[in-house]
Amino acid sequence: MTTTEGFLTMSRRDLRLELEELYAEYVACLDEERLEEWPEFFTDDAVYRIMPRENFERGLPIATLHCESKGYLKDRVVAIRQTSVYAPRYVRRLVSNLRVLGWRDEALHVRANYAAFETLRDELTRVFSVGRCHDRLVVADGGLKFKEKLVIFDSELIPTSLIYPL
Repeated sequence: MTTTEGFLTMSRRDLRLELEELYAEYVACLDEERLEEWPEFFTDDAVYRIMPRENFERGLPIATLHCESKGYLKDRVVAIRQTSVYAPRYVRRLVSNLRVLGWRDEALHVRANYAAFETLRDELTRVFSVGRCHDRLVVADGGLKFKEKLVIFDSELIPTSLIYPL
């Protein structure tokens, strides 16, 4: 049996556990600012977008952040590390209500809610962004990787300090 077949025939419970582990590792990678590892959660041709709910619901393609490949994600990491100027901050992300919608077109469709909290060193922690993720995952390199990750924030406004991925 191939790795792909293994995932396709996995019990719903085992698949959920696999996803819980993947999402926990994803969040830990970002929360611990191991940004150079972040693109490895994605396929080479992945799409990553952060967009407002209004645009998503109206079918508008405009996103606050749009990356069309793992190369774009790596460029984003370089920009954060070398070219962006911003006040030091900590971001904590919570992912919950993971829903496995099933396999379609060789991709696993998953929905989840998220909340991100931001703390500047000399300020109180604040809610930075909340919303949901629409994800498509595929089997690659022996595990599940994001083929498409749409981060849809609920507010029509997002703070000007969107630096780190969500």
